[in-house]
Amino acid sequence: MKQAIVARTDIGMGTGKLAAQVAHASLSAYEKADDGRRREWRSGGQKKVVLKAGSERELHELAAIADSEGLPNAIVRDAGHTQLEPGTVTTLAIGPAADDAVDRVTGDLSLF
Repeated sequence: MKQAIVARTDIGMGTGKLAAQVAHASLSAYEKADDGRRREWRSGGQKKVVLKAGSERELHELAAIADSEGLPNAIVRDAGHTQLEPGTVTTLAIGPAADDAVDRVTGDLSLF
């Protein structure tokens, strides 16, 4: 079991902003998972990977694939209080789900 968080590289988020957006995405997707997936992921160490995407469009395309595979996922839009304009799409989390299911969606992406 793992969760992949995909973050945009084209919007110039600072390190702290990136960390906050990754955390928002992780929690949001976790909350969408069923109880069984949540329990299994928690008991297995809550494995996560953070990956790169080059555009908002890429995040939406990945989310659509995750939806079609029945994987919990969440897209995060920034509130706009600091570095970004309100509503800027920053990250996507997929899972928790089986490693191979997450890899079918994100396996071609590079590590952040």
